[in-house]
Amino acid sequence: MSSDDPRNRQYTNGEITVFWKPSKCIHATTCFRELIEVFNPGRRPWVNMNGAPTRRIIEVVNKCPTQALEWKYNRDLSESEIRDIGELNTVEVTPETLTGTEKDLKTVKVEILKDGPIIVKGNFKVIGPQGNEIKSMHMTSFCRCGGSKSMPFCDGTHRKIKFSEND
Repeated sequence: MSSDDPRNRQYTNGEITVFWKPSKCIHATTCFRELIEVFNPGRRPWVNMNGAPTRRIIEVVNKCPTQALEWKYNRDLSESEIRDIGELNTVEVTPETLTGTEKDLKTVKVEILKDGPIIVKGNFKVIGPQGNEIKSMHMTSFCRCGGSKSMPFCDGTHRKIKFSEND
């Protein structure tokens, strides 16, 4: 984790460390909806690393759509421990994804978050209205509420304005 931003935080349970980068957080609420015992925004500190087993914390952190939450083991693992982790860090590779250059191996995944942004993951470029490349990236979130000050990207405004896709 980069320590460039003084707002970044680290939390540990001795086995793993979870890193939180608030500048990447779009308040998708995945973490606390999935594991309120660990991720509780109403509590300070808001992360309680002793609130659930390590494996469960890893599962939830891996679901963070913007990588505002990331984790790492605090020590090197043995080969058997690495095998035991299993699917926690696997990327599915199918025959369909094995064409083209290596950077094309990952499929682009688009996910629409309820009352939130559109999350895009994979290798892709964002092209502006004039045909210019805005960014080449692996993950981003696009605004659906229309209120972002960083259009077309999400800045978390949907939470402030209580955006609802049902309105």
